[in-house]
Amino acid sequence: MNERYWIRKIQRKHDEKSADKLTRKYYKEMYIFVYKQTLDEQLALDLTQEIFIRMLRSIASYDEEKSRFRTWLYRIATNHCIDYLRSKQYQMKQKTVFMVDEEQIEPEDGMLQLEYKEQYEAVNALLSGQSGITQQIVRYKIFLELTFMEIANLLQMPEATVKTNYYKAIKMLRKGMEAYYEDEI
Repeated sequence: MNERYWIRKIQRKHDEKSADKLTRKYYKEMYIFVYKQTLDEQLALDLTQEIFIRMLRSIASYDEEKSRFRTWLYRIATNHCIDYLRSKQYQMKQKTVFMVDEEQIEPEDGMLQLEYKEQYEAVNALLSGQSGITQQIVRYKIFLELTFMEIANLLQMPEATVKTNYYKAIKMLRKGMEAYYEDEI
């Protein structure tokens, strides 16, 4: 059976078996996508589950003539990650986790791990201040390693616009990280 058949059965009959098959087909791929952005196994599992809940709630509006299912699902995943990373829940969790992690770190291994996590959080904080489209472009380019042409097709915008947004974001991230390192010294 193919995914079109499963989608139609879900849309028409709310078929649970088809929903399970469709979820199983994409679960690992979505989990990896989310994990690359969060670097937290449990959080990635939670967000992936929420992505599939969102997918099932909105599958009635999915139109295969507008986009491929995989593309549509990645849009849901990207938007969900952006929403979460902008949320107050995430901001509070990061402050709490950082304080707990700082106390439990082993001197040698932990310092590198902590530094990497701090850099990751700084980049995420800078990126969360950008528009949703810019965040999508950067996430597609970095985490999915898509080409500019592929991103342009996914977002239905000119490739030049994608490149402009991406390079502006990278420039902003560089400046932000330079300021981050200056503050650290």
